[in-house]
Amino acid sequence: MGRVKPGCLGAAAMMGRQWRCRWAQPWTLLLLLLGPRLLVTHGWRRKGDKNSEKTNILELYLPAVVEYALHMYNLRSQDMNAYKVVRVLRSWLELSEQKEEKGLVFSMELQFARTRCGKFDEDIDNCPFQATPDVNNTITCFFTVDTEPWKTEFQLLNDTCLEGSAE
Repeated sequence: MGRVKPGCLGAAAMMGRQWRCRWAQPWTLLLLLLGPRLLVTHGWRRKGDKNSEKTNILELYLPAVVEYALHMYNLRSQDMNAYKVVRVLRSWLELSEQKEEKGLVFSMELQFARTRCGKFDEDIDNCPFQATPDVNNTITCFFTVDTEPWKTEFQLLNDTCLEGSAE
């Protein structure tokens, strides 16, 4: 094995080649100190880019808010059958400065369809949609919900529903 300078680590030392590694020591120390920070990747965006922040909040909290809106619809509905979400037509995060709104305010337009299950059945998520052509089983609703989803607190501010397809 060739002569390797003490403290010189790397492929050259392992392969037995003689290298001058004086430059490697400061870089090795720097990599050891910054190594964990280099593993973390950050998304680059302009400072103050509110659209990407809103998108991140929507992606994170919207599923819980949609579930709450559906639950409230099923509770208030006079129909004995449960409804499930067919699709989210539109959704956005409201900017609010009203004091009674304590968290994030979401607005969304949802399309629901009637299921074969009763609204108080156990497993509504796996219940099939009702497929009878004589019943208009599609409902489009607009909801505004004030929420602190990290505390699982929700407050329905507005709900407006229309029977029939949104298309």
